[in-house]
Amino acid sequence: MDWVFVQKSWEKWASSNIGSSGPPLKAALLINYDPLRPSRLLSTIAEQEGIKISPIELSQFVNFIKRNKLQKETFMIGNNQSDKWMTDMVTSIHENWFCARCLNTSKSAGEGAIVMQTSVFLLVALYDGSIGLASRAMASVDQLVWQLNRKNL
Repeated sequence: MDWVFVQKSWEKWASSNIGSSGPPLKAALLINYDPLRPSRLLSTIAEQEGIKISPIELSQFVNFIKRNKLQKETFMIGNNQSDKWMTDMVTSIHENWFCARCLNTSKSAGEGAIVMQTSVFLLVALYDGSIGLASRAMASVDQLVWQLNRKNL
């Protein structure tokens, strides 16, 4: 794996797409994830910005993905301003990505998550807002995934 390429791509992308106001995303997480590898090899956080999760929380999220019951279960990732976990419900599923909306947000416009899978990564992006901002968030996520897919990562 070309870690230098991944790190440079992440840094360039994160600097213009993640922030508290202005950029389309409030946080993002890049997780090493290969569903074909042996289960004894744990997924790890490759990069993160605006979010800190523990190995236990990461493991719970990856297990949610592996169970593949996206529309039957909720998942928790990240925490909002009041240190409450964001409980998310999947709202749409596509071939290599899905979207979710936060069920316990205090923000009037809402909060959401986009999870996109490449051949070896899961990109988790969190955003504030409704449909217009969700579209901006999706375009932002697609930029990094396109870069990673160019190198088959």
